[in-house]
Formats: sequence, C-alpha cells, structure tokens
Amino acid sequence: MNPSNSPPDRPADNAFDQGVAWLDGHFVPLSEARISVFDHGFTRSDATYDVAHVYRRRVFRLDRHIARFMRSLKSLRFEIPFDSDGLRALLLEAVRQTALDDAWIMMICTRGRPPFGSRDIRLCRNNLIVCVVPFIWLATPAQREAGLTATVSTLVRIPPHSVDPRVKNFHWLDFVRSIFEAQERGSDLAFLCGEDGRVTEGAGFNVFMVKGGEVLTPADGVLEGITRASVLDICADEGVPARVAVFDAAALRAADEIFVTTTSGGIVPVVRLDDRPIGDGRPGPVTRKLNEIYWRRHESAPWSEPIDI
Repeated sequence: MNPSNSPPDRPADNAFDQGVAWLDGHFVPLSEARISVFDHGFTRSDATYDVAHVYRRRVFRLDRHIARFMRSLKSLRFEIPFDSDGLRALLLEAVRQTALDDAWIMMICTRGRPPFGSRDIRLCRNNLIVCVVPFIWLATPAQREAGLTATVSTLVRIPPHSVDPRVKNFHWLDFVRSIFEAQERGSDLAFLCGEDGRVTEGAGFNVFMVKGGEVLTPADGVLEGITRASVLDICADEGVPARVAVFDAAALRAADEIFVTTTSGGIVPVVRLDDRPIGDGRPGPVTRKLNEIYWRRHESAPWSEPIDI
C-alpha cells in the first residue's frame, strides 16, 4: 500500500502497518500477541470468537458481527470489559492502527486459567483479544472465477445438542479431519452432514444450493453466518426465491447450482461435487448475480462504512 494513503495520525513506518493485536489494554505487534499455555482456550478449546472484514478500507456489517459475538459471550458465561459500543470503538481503532486496505478483524475471548492448584472455572479471568490481520481468502481469484470442487464427507458433524454451532467456536476436529479427507479425494472443500443425514456446513462456510431458481440453505445445525444472512437479505431485496430448508446429500448432488458463503471470500461457486459436475460445470447465473450484488453492497451504507473518518 502507498504510504500516502495512510491515515494522517499514523506514521508511515508504523510497526502495526501489516497487522496489530490488542490484549490486556494495549496494542502490540502480532508477533507479541500471546496467552498462557495454561489458558483453557488453548487446553480445552474453551473460547469463542468472531471475524468481521474490511474491504477497500470499509468495514462490512460490523454491528452484525458484534451482536453475534456478544450473544456467544453470554451463552458461554464470558465477561469482557466492554459493551457493544465500546467493543465497536476498539475494533475500529485497531483497524486504523494498520495500513491494511483488506483485512480480517478478529475478536476472541478465552476462558483464561484458574489459580494454579484449582480446577474451578469460576475463578478464571476471561481474556479478550482483538487482532487485525491481512485478509485471508478461501480461494484464489482463479478459483473464485471458475469455481471450486467439493465432496460430501464420511464424517458426521458434531451434533448441535453437544456443541451449539450458533456459538462460533474452535471445536474444529471434525472439520480438520474432513479437510484431510477432501484433499485425499482431490477436492477443495468438504461438506458435512449431521447424524440424521441432513447437510449442515463445512469448515468456516455455509452451504447453499439452487434448484429450479430457488435458493436453499440448511435450516439448522449450522453457524448462522453473517454472509449467509447477507445472501438471504439480498434475495429478499431482489425478489429471488430463498428459504432455509432441510435436505440431504442426494438433493445437494441434484442441485442446479451450489455455492458456499464465508467472510473469507463472500459467495464462492462450487462446480463439482463428488467428482460430478453441478449443472453445466460452471458457476451458475443465480450464483453470479448474488456475488455481484454482494460485493456491490461493500461500496456504501448501510452495509459498510469507511474506516478512516
């Protein structure tokens, strides 16, 4: 990035240009962001998080991410020293510390650790960590244009009555195993089904299918993604039939179009499933239309706002 484009209150040689972290009340370089190896967020995956994004120096639907994060904190009995407005101010200030045009804004809360010698989690001091890092894309530009390949995993998604997927979490071992399985099958992505055979989601993304012009996405057993909600909002605005539904892998394989949604890339087409083409094997017209509108919504209010004001 050209230093002349940097915010005027930040020197061009700022150590935070390519990312920054905030913890324990201070901004620090990413390389200095650390927690105790005894933190239950590390030893027990006792943590929650959320990830918003900045695109062309505008933050997208930040209030939606903050609201979900605050709900997750309440669900897991975490406490942080900010209300929603205070957290919002901190997140925006963190981005302003950097020179990144496109970035992730990560908000993480871990359980912390109880005093040594105790196992009482009520004695833990919860840790809030904020990180702004360069944008990490789910797919390359060529892949986003041509489409990805996917497979239906043999692994079953962690049941929602055990770990609520609506609370964003790091319980990813089912996802990690499915990623290895997909790679061994020569696919880019893995879709997981629940115990009942219903399609759920994949590692960091929601699944959509288009059938007969109607857009469908799994109704439950999934993270209620902000990009997922954005697609449903766009469909409502544009008169595109859309609904949450229950469907299995056979229905997904018979779709006219498939796409996934994620903060890490927006709307990404999937053109082959289990080594068979979806439709004509190219990104479909509904997927292309929704993707175009989605990125257009990044350009102005009310869905996005400039960082440097």
